[in-house]
Amino acid sequence: MLDFICIYPGYPMLIGILQTGEAPDVLAPTSGDYPDMFERLLADQGLSFRTYRVLDMEFPESVNDCDGWLITGSRFGAYEDHAFIPPLEDFIREAYAKAVPMVGICFGHQIVAQALGGKVERYSGGWSVGPTEYDFDGETLRLNAWHRDQVTRKPDAAEVLACNDFCENAALVYGDRIFTVQAHPEFRSEFIDGLMKTRGKGLVPDTLMAEAGARLDQSIDDQALARRIADFFKASRTAA
Repeated sequence: MLDFICIYPGYPMLIGILQTGEAPDVLAPTSGDYPDMFERLLADQGLSFRTYRVLDMEFPESVNDCDGWLITGSRFGAYEDHAFIPPLEDFIREAYAKAVPMVGICFGHQIVAQALGGKVERYSGGWSVGPTEYDFDGETLRLNAWHRDQVTRKPDAAEVLACNDFCENAALVYGDRIFTVQAHPEFRSEFIDGLMKTRGKGLVPDTLMAEAGARLDQSIDDQALARRIADFFKASRTAA
């Protein structure tokens, strides 16, 4: 199992949240938007946060403006033609080159892989929805999933950290510089339920949503992954 040794000083690291999507308007008043979900997930991990709405072309001036970066999920495909995607890929490559730690979740996982030479596609096997088990290098974690796109070819620089039968590149680590996860540790089960009732209609097969709905009472290991994310941000790493 890959372990991250936390040695960062006691003051809170400033994590820049690169927001690439939004929660549905009907769910946001209860769930909060994506940055709110990550701040809630990582609330007890000794981190502070600043959000940049990169989907609206609000980018940091420098990859050094924050101590680390977190790329959110999005309803967009990494391979689609959106104005924010090319500059985001440039930002990812620069952060990687300068060893500024970065975490990517779902779309964030995919756009990092694409920016660094991997391939992202709409998966022929369909959707993964709701509580799903992943093998994290011998440790089983159950996390909420909501995706059809996948990293179908990982970059050469990436090592597979987690997988299951449906998703072979479910978590990737790029040395000590980037850590990405396909699942959504920030999504609570009630938010998945809301997605199924809003965005899922007409997209996700009814039988799959029914199966996922029957699992929503299962516990999820969101805090186990929150600790992994925080430990990664705070880990000792080689300067560029």
